[in-house]
Amino acid sequence: MKSSVKGFMFYIAFVASLGGLLFGFDTAVISGAEKAIQQIYGLSDFSHGFTIAIALFGTIVGALVCSRPVEKYGRLKSLKTVAYLYLISALGSALIVNWYSFLFFRFIGGLAVGASSVVGPMYIAEVSPSHWRGRFVAFFQFNIVFGIVIAYLSNYCISGIPNDWQWMLGVLAIPALLFGILLNTVPESPRWLVKKHRDEQARQSLIKIGETDVDKELAEIEASLSSDTGSNEGLFQRKYLKPLLYAFFIATFNQLSGINSILYYAPRIFELSGVFHDSAMMQSIIIGLTNLTFTMIGMVLIDKVGRKNLLYVGSLGMVISLASVSYGFYTNDFSGYYMLICLMGFIAFFAVSLGAVIWVLISEVFPTAVRSKGQVFGSMTHWVWNAILSWMFPVFLVTGGTYIFGFFAVAMLFSFFFALKLPETKNKSLEQIQKELT
Repeated sequence: MKSSVKGFMFYIAFVASLGGLLFGFDTAVISGAEKAIQQIYGLSDFSHGFTIAIALFGTIVGALVCSRPVEKYGRLKSLKTVAYLYLISALGSALIVNWYSFLFFRFIGGLAVGASSVVGPMYIAEVSPSHWRGRFVAFFQFNIVFGIVIAYLSNYCISGIPNDWQWMLGVLAIPALLFGILLNTVPESPRWLVKKHRDEQARQSLIKIGETDVDKELAEIEASLSSDTGSNEGLFQRKYLKPLLYAFFIATFNQLSGINSILYYAPRIFELSGVFHDSAMMQSIIIGLTNLTFTMIGMVLIDKVGRKNLLYVGSLGMVISLASVSYGFYTNDFSGYYMLICLMGFIAFFAVSLGAVIWVLISEVFPTAVRSKGQVFGSMTHWVWNAILSWMFPVFLVTGGTYIFGFFAVAMLFSFFFALKLPETKNKSLEQIQKELT
């Protein structure tokens, strides 16, 4: 019985995490099509940059506006909407008739990415038992990374066929459709159902996910919501100060590590170290596979060693790796292999720490009454920093990379001290965490 319950929980986490796979795929797939798009539409560098960034604008809007529908219609219906947005974006981007149409459909894809980063981890956290919650929510991050790798491989396989860039963008429709279909096979969040006074449906959801003492769990959920004023409960209150600070800083340090900037511009970084373009592309693939491998390791470790211990080790490892890159640029006496080893080290330490912990922690620290709003806050912080750093990174890279990588290293040193102040949420129910933090 226990094994069957665990198997079903893995299935639920797998289905919900497909939103993460689509998240990663959509983010990375544009890399194979962007040159063709610029040539076909005769875009200036400014217009070209705007075209690539339009999806990022969508992520910010998607993360910002999804809180209300998530509370009104539920986690499951919201995830289904995300799946349909991905489907529309993929088909629309592949069948575009002009540049403005392309911008519209890429923005739609961005909405899906932003909403997915909020709803996916929140849903998984609310349906997972406390002793499995970390690895299940971390599975969302794994699928983001896996989606990036799949996008690169898909682009590689499709490249060279007629209208290859359209096929690159359109292939996302297949997993998007699968995501929408599979969501019909998983239960709604019992915590949302209790919040909506649908206790019998909540009971059935708890039974499906293998809760052994359903009455006790229902009582704990109801107690945690006793002072809730519903969707009108305000997030920015003194009692939620600790969760807000934890979410803000984990999202901030996640991006101040430079992770997205490094992944977006990896070929350019390697070329600056003296590597030829083809070799730079190959080394970028190695970086992606390193990210995937150590994300898997982070998933295994997060519920065994805890969130804090992963952040301790990861932060110090990233400090050393990033400082080594900065030193290499400073001395201008390093090879592409030196750069590869340093960045592989950085990616490995990031994946098992900040990469694995961010979505888990944000989904845990907020009470059920404001979890959707808290998830939006954390996700928004992440996306805004992502936008700022991704746009500014090429400017700083022109100087050689010494200062920007030095900045990332210092930020990770502060991340270590932040980890010292974090509560350990391993093996605690969401209701226990709520009592400790509010």
